[in-house]
Amino acid sequence: MFDFFKRKKNQEEIKEEKELEENTEVEDSTEVYENFLEEKEEKEEKEENDSMEPSYENSINKDNESESVDYNFNRSDEVDEEEIDKDELLDKADEGIGFFAKIKKGLSKTRDQFSQGLTNLFTRNVKIDDDLYEELEEILISADIGMKSTLEIVDELRDEIKKRSIKEADQIYPVLQEIMIKKLDEKNLDNNLNIADKNLSVILVIGVNGVGKTTTIGKLANNLKKEGKNVMLAAADTFRAAAIEQLGEWAEKSDIEMISHKEGSDPSAVIFDAIKSAKAKNSDVLICDTAGRLHNKKNLMKELEKINKTIDTHAKGASRDNLLVLDATTGQNAVSQLREFKNVTDISGLILTKLDGTAKGGVIFPLQVELEVPVKYIGVGEGINDLEKFDSKTFVEAMF
Repeated sequence: MFDFFKRKKNQEEIKEEKELEENTEVEDSTEVYENFLEEKEEKEEKEENDSMEPSYENSINKDNESESVDYNFNRSDEVDEEEIDKDELLDKADEGIGFFAKIKKGLSKTRDQFSQGLTNLFTRNVKIDDDLYEELEEILISADIGMKSTLEIVDELRDEIKKRSIKEADQIYPVLQEIMIKKLDEKNLDNNLNIADKNLSVILVIGVNGVGKTTTIGKLANNLKKEGKNVMLAAADTFRAAAIEQLGEWAEKSDIEMISHKEGSDPSAVIFDAIKSAKAKNSDVLICDTAGRLHNKKNLMKELEKINKTIDTHAKGASRDNLLVLDATTGQNAVSQLREFKNVTDISGLILTKLDGTAKGGVIFPLQVELEVPVKYIGVGEGINDLEKFDSKTFVEAMF
């Protein structure tokens, strides 16, 4: 392990040293890196063109006569128009954007900091030495990749550089990328939802306040409907003011049925009715919203335990997912949240939101590699279509 906090040479010292050296090697490294970027951009453009697909729409028939729980949308026409206009603008902005391009766009803040750091490092340091490795460690840590994963990545990089007899710093790029992808996949975790082909699947969404659970549920429901699934929502966050109305708005946007009770009702009762209705209407997937809760609030954790028991009892044989929603902008605090929630309840997967608003995208490494919980989806924008399935290779490539 290196001393991460030892004093670095200041810029004037580096400049004076560089003036005593020939500049041709640095220029050559810069040229090679530019070629690397050009080839990468050509590949991205090709993938973007190949991935463009026509929109797919699917409607779900509703049987309102058999449903006793109704949701009343009390919104002004003015609010409706404003929301629709915003959604249309966001959706139009993403029209024609390929999968990789959307991920890359969503990771722009992480990539700008991470990629620029690598560029400065590898074009400034022609020689591969301990100083280069130490600076690389700092760049990885600054992207919130975490100490443990960072040290493992750099150790593997050292070994590969020796094995491949790499002598030039600019040749490290593809090797580093390869190692980071391998690191994310080393636990062989399943990043897909546990959705059955024929039976009902129940997805319980949990997390602390403010991470975007309700919004994420709306986007997830929209994604699953586009895949041809018959989706139903359960508004079991009966505590937060306007939570039911907010989820109802998302349900209306995607034309998806939602089961709700009045504010302050027992969340388990809401889910019980939702399971009953989902079975009666042959729904494929039931997604349950829940109130924000902290792991150390015993009454809220008991409520979560009761909800899980309700699902286990009344949806026997259903495929299950307990998804924890985490805010990427909180960085290592998201790691702490996952660690604490794992101690009190089963977590089958993660949804990482707000990746487009932070340079801390590397936090996925400690979440998936160190705590061994698969990231199922990532939020890369505000639009209804900006929730993407997580793919290690695509994610790492978008960071460079």
